[in-house]
This record gives sequence, C-alpha cells and structure tokens, in this order.
Amino acid sequence: MIEERRILGVIAARGGSKRVPRKNLREVGGRPLIAWSIEQAQASRYLDRVVLSTEDEEIARRGREWGADVPFLRPAELATDEVPGVEPVLHALQQLESFDYVVLLQPTSPLRSASDIDGAIELCAQAAAWSCVSVTPVRENPRLMYWLDGNELRPLIAERVHPVTRPFYLLNGAVYVARTEWLCRHRTFVTEDTIAYVMPAERSLDIDTEADLARFAATISQP
Repeated sequence: MIEERRILGVIAARGGSKRVPRKNLREVGGRPLIAWSIEQAQASRYLDRVVLSTEDEEIARRGREWGADVPFLRPAELATDEVPGVEPVLHALQQLESFDYVVLLQPTSPLRSASDIDGAIELCAQAAAWSCVSVTPVRENPRLMYWLDGNELRPLIAERVHPVTRPFYLLNGAVYVARTEWLCRHRTFVTEDTIAYVMPAERSLDIDTEADLARFAATISQP
C-alpha cells in the first residue's frame, strides 16, 4: 500500500515459449525462473497482494512451492503468442477484489530488485501519473540504424525528430505500474501519459533466448 492505496502485483507466466521451451520453469541458480520474480515481489514494501497468473498446471504447482498465490488458472486463450501482455493483468483484475494500482512483473526479468519494484511504484504515486514503466538506456545509437528497402538503406530515425544529444531508452520489461481504472480504460501500460523509471543495464536482462539464460546463470554465479 502507498498513500492509502492498495496495490496488486501480477506475475504473468504462461507455459508456452517457442525460443526457450518451458522457459518459466527452467532451473537457474537452483530455482525455476518464476521463483526469482516471486521472491522479489514478496520483498516489496508496497504490494498488498501478489498473484501468479498462468494457464499451466505445472507452473501453478511450482509457483505455490515457492510461496506464490495462485487463486485461479488463466484461460488458455489468454496464453498465446498473439495475446498482448496486458490481457493477463486485466483478467486478474476481473477475478479479484478492488485495487487502486496494479503492477505487472514478467518472469523474464529476473535481475530486477524489490527496490526497482518499489521505486517505480513510488515514482508513479509521487508524480500522480497514470502509469510508469521501467526502461534502460540504449547502448547503440538508433540514429546509426537503418532498415533495408531492397538493398537501399533507409534511416530508422529522421534527424529532425530529436536533438542529436538526447539519450534514448528502451522498455526493459521489468516493471509496469498503472492505476487500475486507467488501465482498464486504455488496455495498455504505455501511452503519452506514461512516465519512466530508469534501471541500469546490469538489472535489465530480458530473457528471450538460450543465450540470455546462459548470461543470467553466469551473472548470478559471479562472486
């Protein structure tokens, strides 16, 4: 709770994954991937309730073993590649009692900390913003990126869009915060009203491939 407002945390973990099969159950550091987000959420100072949303019985069982609250199974039609990430959150809000804020935590961001979760919540509340999402600075300059029209180079970003010296940021997928009534109305965490919580690159790993999993394992094994 923050400023007398109740906050729901949703860890969305589906069973299907094309690039890394059963990704959310893969063991890293002696625990399944979902356990890292469960423990971070449990350590938050502001989350009043945290639920694991999944359509998968095994993920639900393993989540409970790590202390997750799994009050329902998500419908299978809300667990496909085509379903926007906000849909499991909206589904969870329909199943549970009223909350003022909701926070989406994706298991694919295991290096976020409880302080990142709380920092994004604090920033959203203090700024009286409708939503706040975590970002990380982009290492590569998008101005040096092109797309190919046949064999011809086309600039990704027109020079007139922003001053050359302005830094660029990328959504890192770690923390999404929104006021529930606003989210239910807009059905997205990111609009022109959204503010950013900046996270360093070392906590912004987004696991999408086997190489990402190996990088995560190597990171946590370092002294």
